[in-house]
Amino acid sequence: MRIAIPMTDGNVCAHFGRCTVFALIDVKDNEIVRKELVLPPGHQPGLLPGWLHEKGANLVIAGGIGMRAKVMLEQSGIQVIIGVAPDEPETVVQSYLAGALRDGENLCDH
Repeated sequence: MRIAIPMTDGNVCAHFGRCTVFALIDVKDNEIVRKELVLPPGHQPGLLPGWLHEKGANLVIAGGIGMRAKVMLEQSGIQVIIGVAPDEPETVVQSYLAGALRDGENLCDH
């Protein structure tokens, strides 16, 4: 499994499309086995969902996301969890793996 987390200043970003970097975290047997930080290609409508699909993401964990991007990710087979408070990506993934991370209020304003 590959989890993509939009980040700003080392924490989960409140706005998916305006993050400064993505953490791509690979999980195997319920353990983090690899973390890679990747610069996004830019903020253009519809660009990030296809790019993350090409990067092999299965899940996006974000603070907030526009509904169009969320639908596009889901159409690509990528699960989306939103409403996640700013925190370090490894901490967020550990919460997900423990079954403690659930969809919350979309922190994005559109």
